Amino acid sequence: MPPFPATYSGPGNAGGPGMIFAVSLADFITRYPSMHLNYDLIFRSCSEGIFVLDETGRITACNAAASAITGYDDTDLECKPFFTIGDGQDDPIKYRYELDQALKKKSLVVEGWKLKKDQTRYWAETSYSPLFDDFQKHVGFCVLMRDITEKKQHQFQLLQSEERYRLMVEAIRDYSIFMLDPEGHVITWNDGGTFVHGYAESEILNKHFSVFYSASDVIDDKPRKALQTASESGSYREEGWRVKKDGSLFWANVVLTALYNDRNKLIGYSKVTRDLTDRLKSEDVLRQSEARYRSLVEQVGDYGIFMLDIRGRIISWNEGARRIKGYSADDVIGKYFSIFYPEEDILNGKPAWELKVARATGKYEEEGWRLRKDGSRFWANIVITAVYDTEGRLSGFSKVTRDLTERKMNEQALQESSDRYKQLVDELSVTNSELSSVNRELEQFTAIVSHDLKEPVRTVRSFLHLMDRHVDQQNYDNLRLSIGKGILAAQRMHDLIDNLLHYSQISKVGLQRQKLRVEEVIGEAIQNLDDAVAQSGAKIQVESLVPFIYGDRVQLVQLFQNLVANALKFTNGSTPEVTVKSWMENGSVRFVVSDNGIGISPENLEKIFEIFRRLHFANQYPGHGVGLAVCKKVVERHRGRIWAESAQGKGASFHILLPKI
Repeated sequence: MPPFPATYSGPGNAGGPGMIFAVSLADFITRYPSMHLNYDLIFRSCSEGIFVLDETGRITACNAAASAITGYDDTDLECKPFFTIGDGQDDPIKYRYELDQALKKKSLVVEGWKLKKDQTRYWAETSYSPLFDDFQKHVGFCVLMRDITEKKQHQFQLLQSEERYRLMVEAIRDYSIFMLDPEGHVITWNDGGTFVHGYAESEILNKHFSVFYSASDVIDDKPRKALQTASESGSYREEGWRVKKDGSLFWANVVLTALYNDRNKLIGYSKVTRDLTDRLKSEDVLRQSEARYRSLVEQVGDYGIFMLDIRGRIISWNEGARRIKGYSADDVIGKYFSIFYPEEDILNGKPAWELKVARATGKYEEEGWRLRKDGSRFWANIVITAVYDTEGRLSGFSKVTRDLTERKMNEQALQESSDRYKQLVDELSVTNSELSSVNRELEQFTAIVSHDLKEPVRTVRSFLHLMDRHVDQQNYDNLRLSIGKGILAAQRMHDLIDNLLHYSQISKVGLQRQKLRVEEVIGEAIQNLDDAVAQSGAKIQVESLVPFIYGDRVQLVQLFQNLVANALKFTNGSTPEVTVKSWMENGSVRFVVSDNGIGISPENLEKIFEIFRRLHFANQYPGHGVGLAVCKKVVERHRGRIWAESAQGKGASFHILLPKI
């Protein structure tokens, strides 16, 4: 069996442990194709859920861990789209988008809610890796799944706690609240810090807090003394003059508190500053800019266009945003823009990740599900652009949203139609190949059967003429001999017809596919030959490294029974030695039945699979030449291949390649 998403490769995902494992396993298969046994052992024993998808995204195989995580048996999932084990909403649009992204980026890690078979909800981390054959043709995907519900719940609780603290601190504008490292460098910043000191976050982070002191205070070493006092007594309080970014002074109330970890080690300081001069500086330029922006975009109806501050809070809203999302300006102004995101995106920190990317690269763009005010979803194209003032400082973000739901639905319908057409073409191609094969087989079959059936008819006719002559001549002694030979010829024709009917019935009887233990199938075939094994004293050895295979029990037993029977029959007088082996090979099961018999000459290796084809006289090795033809028919019905390898007088080995499922 070959081994081998709802957010995209974003914060906390890229380079995560699930992604590393999926890529490593795919690399293992590619780089070490000869280590099939180890690969199969890893696939079966891996504690992570592993799925193998074909190029259209349908499940072709999964391991036991995948069944344990999802609650579905492998038979429940066979040939089903991967979104069958999603969040219960059967979302083929998002599913197709994820597959396309995985193929484009060569890997994709997503997280999201999923439902088990019993409808229990769990949080899953899913890693996609595309699979390619030796010719670099895309043949499917390897998907690694982990249940990280407990981890996510812990992260969510921690995230809620941190978010409450962050929102509380960031929302305070009357106080400058920030953190210092043990040396006095600024490591956090809130809106109050910008309001009181005039510095943007990007301007002050990692700078020493002495920039808030006057030159005389710096000369007097006042910043260092304040830190020393706080570290020795726990805190430092004072009122005094401080310096804003523009060089102006303000009278400040300052509280500096030393912070220690659980090992009583100093890890930094918290600093709270309040401007007591009550001097507020207006931001006329910014307000004028905002007015021009609103006038320009508020009437656009096809695009949702609005502005965010540097923290991601909405500060403007246009008509297109109201039409697409259903919120009025009063509903959203001042709120964090994550209200438009599904729950799983929020839990993954996706909104903050998007702002981080936009801040680092200037723009963030993607497609994904977003929420309207009424809770309904729409597929959106999103562009977030970082906005800077004339001095190069980040002043916020512009966000443009377009509703692509109708277009995506049309694309999905077109894709499904294309998939159905491709499937139909494939089915017609298979049918055409099968018909061509049947036609060739019928032509060959007609020629051989015509010859083999005529031979006993001619024999019977000849002996009937002899019997007529013997009666005329009253030669009754020879009459009995002719009658006996005529009966033998008639019996031979009867046996040929029976074998012919048996051979023709193989294709007519429906294939009863089921999960079979390989050792039981081979064991039953050998048991059916108990008498022949005992009479010949044969030594039969079975070495199977494959536990299960899917197929028709009756026909597979007959396949191995015919091969072992041939090995017992075509001997050169020595004790027959037969070996039956099996192992995994490139996702298929390979069987080899080898013997120490008389062997087959190279020019006859293909002919032996033709019906009624005999290489020896019946008095040497009895039979009708049907056994190997039946073997070939059984293997082909199981979508496999059979061939022989041998040299005259050096035994023979029959190789069978069958799909695992």
